[in-house]
Amino acid sequence: MVQLRVLSGKQAGAVWVARRFPVRIGRAGGAHLRLEDPGVWDRHLVLEFRPEEGVVLTTEPGALASVNHQPAARAVLRNGDTIELGGACLQFWLSDTTQRGLAFREWLTWAGIAAVSLGQVGLIYWLIYAP
Repeated sequence: MVQLRVLSGKQAGAVWVARRFPVRIGRAGGAHLRLEDPGVWDRHLVLEFRPEEGVVLTTEPGALASVNHQPAARAVLRNGDTIELGGACLQFWLSDTTQRGLAFREWLTWAGIAAVSLGQVGLIYWLIYAP
């Protein structure tokens, strides 16, 4: 997942996590990340995930944005890149990963060890007391 940290603007300090792509950023009500800062258009830019490239930023025609202080109409984003659009500045980050619970696998492993141990005890008992 991707997270965007708002570094400057009206929402400075906020962290927004993108759970699905494409992500639309702008002033309009339909934008996934809504920014009310001066110079931000209703539909300013879009973040898309492309497997062959990664996360790609594309501005709407006529909208101005810069990535790492370089004007960009289209850019492949890397971890830590800054995105400036209008009066807002965002930082692109890969969000923290969470590990799935392993309790069931651990329980299954211990049950397997117990079954093998009981099987060995039964085999030894059968070998000792077999007629």
